[in-house]
Amino acid sequence: MNVIDVFCGCGGLSAGFLQAGYKVSLGIDSDEVATKTFKMNHHYSDAIAADINVISPNEIISRAGTAKIDVVIGGPPCQGFSLSGPRNFDDPRNKLYLSFIRLVEKVKPKAFLIENVPGIVSLYDGQIREQIIQRFSELGYSVNYARLTAADYGVPQIRNRVFFVGLLDSREKFNFPKPVLDKKNYITTEEAIGDLPGLKGNAGSDPSDYPNNNSLTGYQKLCRRNSSRIYNHIATKHEKMTQHIISLVPEGGNYKNLPEKYAKSRNFHIAWTRFHSKKPAPTIDTGHRHHFHYLHNRVPTVRECARLQSFPDTFIFYGNKSQQYRQVGNAVPPLLAKTVAEKLKEYL
Repeated sequence: MNVIDVFCGCGGLSAGFLQAGYKVSLGIDSDEVATKTFKMNHHYSDAIAADINVISPNEIISRAGTAKIDVVIGGPPCQGFSLSGPRNFDDPRNKLYLSFIRLVEKVKPKAFLIENVPGIVSLYDGQIREQIIQRFSELGYSVNYARLTAADYGVPQIRNRVFFVGLLDSREKFNFPKPVLDKKNYITTEEAIGDLPGLKGNAGSDPSDYPNNNSLTGYQKLCRRNSSRIYNHIATKHEKMTQHIISLVPEGGNYKNLPEKYAKSRNFHIAWTRFHSKKPAPTIDTGHRHHFHYLHNRVPTVRECARLQSFPDTFIFYGNKSQQYRQVGNAVPPLLAKTVAEKLKEYL
């Protein structure tokens, strides 16, 4: 089944669909570096670095190189919704969402999938949610949505996202996959990244070798599959004062555990948060440097963040370090995407 990934970023959503046996024909994103990462890792997929508002649906179909597109997936940004007011879905600031709708209208795939932040469901008392459902219903799709927690599906991270899935000309709505794990057996941060070199200062080289370790967890083995070396694993060099402050935070703690003179330096709910080795990580961000390794006094490396997002070690990120962090943080966890993609197959 042929897939187009719109707002593809580095390709986390596509990675999951590929693992589930789909063919991703094309990725589209305005971030040129992210599309390079997409293309270099999805060797049989094309990618376009372009503004979806500029490129026409016909050109997209042509670049996909296939006469039939079965599924359109993506995570269209929704910045305009918080600015334009509850009843103006057609506000120009929402044009990215509207472009996604127009592409689906033109292609008429068997199914579409949208991923977004949970707040979109409740925004303006649910009016945005209802307008999304209405727009696609008018195109002939039966639409269902659900809020999924990545940790429930084997991702070592408490990441909540909303997925909308539409099925063309279907009398039934898509039933989302049931969780495979619960809080008692979530994959922990240590189980995910504990085998990677600890690194101190600005240590690390790219690529580097795996340390000798005969007691890998199942998750670590999964991430290492077909990988011979470690990429994107270079430590960030912090000032001595920053390292000292991090050292005062216990596992799972944050700014509330610091002396008052330090706590006020970053006084918001995720400031100075240290991972807990025996729990999943909090939501991986785009490199804001508010989360720290459970053992070492530094932010996680790009590779550690990628592990916590469920990217395999064979997936290499391109660009400078800031660009790499942004790509990882913006991505859909591939393992979560794979689970939804496998369930979607039952309807296609």
